[in-house]
Amino acid sequence: MNSLLVVDDSAVDRRLVGEYLKQDPDLTVDYAADGREALTKLKQAPYDLIVTDLLMPEVNGLELMQAVRREYARVPVILMTSQGNEETAVEALHEGAASYVPKRVLHRWLLETVHRVLAASGQERGHSRLMGCMTTSHFAFRLENDGSLFPPLIAYMQEAVAQMGLYPDGERTRMGIALEEALTNALHHGNLEVGSELRDDHQAYHTLVEDRKRQPPYRDRRIYVEANLSLEKTSFVVRDEGCGFDPETLPDPTDPANLEKASGRGVLLMRMIMDEVIYNSAGNAVTLVKYARGSDTLAGGTRT
Repeated sequence: MNSLLVVDDSAVDRRLVGEYLKQDPDLTVDYAADGREALTKLKQAPYDLIVTDLLMPEVNGLELMQAVRREYARVPVILMTSQGNEETAVEALHEGAASYVPKRVLHRWLLETVHRVLAASGQERGHSRLMGCMTTSHFAFRLENDGSLFPPLIAYMQEAVAQMGLYPDGERTRMGIALEEALTNALHHGNLEVGSELRDDHQAYHTLVEDRKRQPPYRDRRIYVEANLSLEKTSFVVRDEGCGFDPETLPDPTDPANLEKASGRGVLLMRMIMDEVIYNSAGNAVTLVKYARGSDTLAGGTRT
């Protein structure tokens, strides 16, 4: 059972979000009318996740997220965004929010996003304390087109990173979210060649995904993952066997004007969480890089 706190100054929106979340009987939902009330409730009871609006009186969503990051680093925050507050949402993602859901598609994306973030966060909370003095490590995986392999892979990598003591708890959760987005893109858009423009029709999108898992040549493709960990940085390379794409044609997902679009959502999250996101020229592999705090190596920025 996971406990969620929904924060929104609109009573109607709070009830609506609560109804969506209560579709999962394993979620319990509490409410706060603004960020100030949310911070008071956080002092009184533990929560596993916060879902918050951005524009609120007293303490807004960005200020709430910043306070949670300082005082409750293990509690991830999901933003509910709406047209007109895209720049604030991008800033919040850059500063530590775990994910976001546009309000206009809450009915399609909210519960799925909550499940993803809770999975990453729960895996992170379950990790043991530092278990060794490892300085470098390399991992390589060859995955079938099966999304159920992603959570254990992410958990394994989060544990490996935790063992090296490289990042705070919340940042390891965010790295898990970025890796999950890269894996999902490799599966859906790479190996199965399902375009993100279809996501507005949730049922049709997932029906096509399941159909192509059984059809050649899609079913025979694999996803390759390499991870390199050192005291200076962590890098993940995710490669699929699809046709690829021209990275130069990818719209800038960090442009606030593109925040509400389904296309590029995963890329936005990866770029906000990681220090570098680098595509190969064929467009079928992406490298995610996160530098360790205190490292003398400076991040070179996001590249394609």
